[in-house]
Amino acid sequence: MALVFPSSLSSSTLLPTSHTHHSFFRFNQTRIQQRSGTITCISPKCPSEESLKPYLSMMCHGMKSVKSAISIALIFMQVSVPLPLTGWNHSLFISPATAVLYSPDTKVPRTGELALRKAIPANTNMKAIQDSLEDISYLLRIPQRKPYGTMEGNVKKALKIAKDEKESILSSVPADQRDKGTILYTSLIDGKGGLQSLLDYIKDKDADRVSTGLASSLDTIAELELLQAPGLSFLLPEQYLKYPRLTGRGTVEFTIEKGDGSTFSPVSGKSKSQAVIQVVIDGYSTPLTAGNFAKLVVDGAYDGVKLKVTDQAVLSDSGVDEGIGYSIPLEIMPSGQFEPLYKTALSVQDGELPVLPMSVYGAVVMAHSEVSEEYSSPFQFFYYLYDKSYAGLGGLSFDEGQFSVFGYTTVGREVLPQIKTGDLIRSAKLVEGQDRLILPDKV
Repeated sequence: MALVFPSSLSSSTLLPTSHTHHSFFRFNQTRIQQRSGTITCISPKCPSEESLKPYLSMMCHGMKSVKSAISIALIFMQVSVPLPLTGWNHSLFISPATAVLYSPDTKVPRTGELALRKAIPANTNMKAIQDSLEDISYLLRIPQRKPYGTMEGNVKKALKIAKDEKESILSSVPADQRDKGTILYTSLIDGKGGLQSLLDYIKDKDADRVSTGLASSLDTIAELELLQAPGLSFLLPEQYLKYPRLTGRGTVEFTIEKGDGSTFSPVSGKSKSQAVIQVVIDGYSTPLTAGNFAKLVVDGAYDGVKLKVTDQAVLSDSGVDEGIGYSIPLEIMPSGQFEPLYKTALSVQDGELPVLPMSVYGAVVMAHSEVSEEYSSPFQFFYYLYDKSYAGLGGLSFDEGQFSVFGYTTVGREVLPQIKTGDLIRSAKLVEGQDRLILPDKV
């Protein structure tokens, strides 16, 4: 069952209703009825069974049942007829425009950590190294014979770039962080969890150690890239300088409390009425949305706010004080672009994908404004409980590209499914990134 929100939450368009799932995003279905063991075509243009007998006699040689041959003939006709049968809602073929929704090969980040890592606006050589290693993550998913030769080639490529472009990589780090950058660079090349060790694990065809070494190398890359990105890589439009903005990353820690006195599942052997969730918010891709959210957290606006739970989201209350927060224009950074789009949703059907996808469990998203879908709610956010059963075959949420995703749950994802309606945010604190929060002169 799909998620439906009360109209009071913004948010009648927040996520698709069941009707939307079965109308706009409808999978092609063959309009054939099976009656008493016989497959009957409902199109008036289908030939009669009698007229097919000469052809079926050839197909039925060696078969026990004429009915099986009729089934094969009719299915063959459906695939080969150039026009769709009468009564079909869609053609047999998926157009290129909608292929991204149906393709199982769509490479959308499946974890918040991966999405955040990809979103860092770092040195191009570092991104080339990162992309080469990220591909290994996909290769490791191959269940049987893994392509270790390809993995080895990827690591060698990354090593070559790292060594050949050392000066470019380190010169991208601000002077006051150069020493730390040098340490990270050295660790990336020859450290215990560095590229040379990863290459050795691949040569040994040790999948477990490859996975561990890859994670270590990617973590080091992310640290180095964050040093290279001390602020925004683009200029905000002048009309948006009146809003708070976050010029980098921030971490918000939520303490969630059970509203009915019950407890969360045991943590370290102890059942607790409170649990902690940490969220990394990304100002590189959504500086206005993340900035407004960070200011609300600093002002204590979410302390004591109750939560509502649906099949697909954990939502904060919409807020009693209508003056809380800024109504930020819908803000989405498209993949391959250098600055966000404002007031413009992405067309996933045309292949547009956001840098921060919604199709990740624990994505943190602003609801739509009650007034216009071109704006986000000033206050109300939700944790998205991504479930592939509510997604297209490519694993994309049906609302991908329609909302401002500004961060991901990185600690406490296991807490999210335990939250119930009536639980509340006991406290929310900006534990990292306050130095990157820029407030306008008058707030």
